[in-house]
Amino acid sequence: MNSLWLNSVNNNKQFDILSKNIETDICIIGSGIFGITCAYYLSKLGYHVVVIEKEESIATKTTGFTTGKITSQHGLFYNYLISSYGKKFAKDYLESHEKAINNIKEIINLEKIKCDFEYKNNYVYTTNTSDLYSIKKEVDSVNSLGYNCEFVTKTGLPFEIKGAICFKNQAQFNPLKYIYGLSDSIISNNGKIYTKTTAIDIKKNIDNYLVYTNKNTIKSKYVIAASHYPFLKLPGLYFSKMYQSTSYVIAVDTKETLFNGMYINNSAPIFSFRTGKYKGKDLLIVAGSDHKTGKPSSYKDSYGLLENEVKKYYPNCEVLFRWNTEDCISLDKIPYIGSYSLLMPNVFVGSGFKKWGMTSSNVAANIIVDKICKKNNKYEYIYRSSRIKPLKNSDEFKNMLVQSTNSLLIDKYFRHSNMSFEKIAKDSGSIVEINNEKVGIYKDPSGNIYAVKPICTHLGCLLSWNDIDKTWDCPCHGSRFNYDGKNLYNPAFKNLKSYNLYDKY
Repeated sequence: MNSLWLNSVNNNKQFDILSKNIETDICIIGSGIFGITCAYYLSKLGYHVVVIEKEESIATKTTGFTTGKITSQHGLFYNYLISSYGKKFAKDYLESHEKAINNIKEIINLEKIKCDFEYKNNYVYTTNTSDLYSIKKEVDSVNSLGYNCEFVTKTGLPFEIKGAICFKNQAQFNPLKYIYGLSDSIISNNGKIYTKTTAIDIKKNIDNYLVYTNKNTIKSKYVIAASHYPFLKLPGLYFSKMYQSTSYVIAVDTKETLFNGMYINNSAPIFSFRTGKYKGKDLLIVAGSDHKTGKPSSYKDSYGLLENEVKKYYPNCEVLFRWNTEDCISLDKIPYIGSYSLLMPNVFVGSGFKKWGMTSSNVAANIIVDKICKKNNKYEYIYRSSRIKPLKNSDEFKNMLVQSTNSLLIDKYFRHSNMSFEKIAKDSGSIVEINNEKVGIYKDPSGNIYAVKPICTHLGCLLSWNDIDKTWDCPCHGSRFNYDGKNLYNPAFKNLKSYNLYDKY
């Protein structure tokens, strides 16, 4: 994978590795946009803040592979919110994300961050007459909340649409340049950022907490779990309330003048469009091809689908970057923000941002900063992480239970693999059975063999092979591992057990 954003910043910026036990006011686990935004606000308020990150640099996972849209228009979402929770709830949700757009712009202005921020109109469109009712219903729902949106039939896209809902004064930016700007401010305010430092546990210690890492221990009064997917199994049980979805992105030089807006359609297959700056020109950024993480996919149905769509309108285009990312999605479609658990006072969480992490991260940071400062936050009730409500999507809950049962029991213990070692092609992988034990095998292009135990180190689900990225993916909760067993995405943080079977095949 090769993200436009990661290629646009100087990755030579070095951060320290935690080398001793330390004490701080607040320990933040994770250096994505949520964790770094929390650290920014808290360091500005005078708190001593420590951020730890397991990777070699900051924001190199979900934030580094996002589309970078800053919008309160989260698909056709407000009619759903009104029908499920009422107008006040929907209005406050919308208001919290509109405020987040303004907050981000204020930070950029204050810190003088050069991150290609641009105001744009955002559109949810359809090319199908049958979907017009849903579009117009959403327009009515949003307008009923006192927000002025428009129904339009012209958007600037290089193809005809049947209709769209337009939100004005939305925005886009380069998320990595923004994060690096925040990190400079954090460090100037005496905050610390440690990389190659993996949190493995959090324990109560009288009036404080001890965050245990692979290096040393951090003692702090407050802890913020900002690691994309909460890595602690208990308490909280977030693995039973969320799943992960994989989306694919390409950045394309169309060699033509591009439109002036941000766009996403309302029904599958999903296509999201925006522009992005690269070496003095505008690239077209296209995202979509979503599927539940761990479900096998092909190049044709992922990057290939996006490339074919672009080539319909820009036949001479050149694909410069390809990447994909994972997003945590709660079963009721509302993020979890607030206390990690009632059993862990002063430990906080933000997750389940549902592909809209640019604004959700700012909403979450402000709620948690207010909780640490003992201030009321108008929007906290919307996102309360301890909520216990009837599931709004029983089908997805049922599907998640079926998938977890299959991966934990049926596939793992009772379903035999029909793949033989000899049949695995070079640069591909599969699960085989050796001495009645399942073994994950990858053969690299030269024929070298990498063998791992294909059992997720989070809760023990059987992994599936991802032939696009050459990774082992968990269909239960979205953990991912490199072909050699190295952990890439949480909630798992331990590597897979590896085997030495052969040097070559």
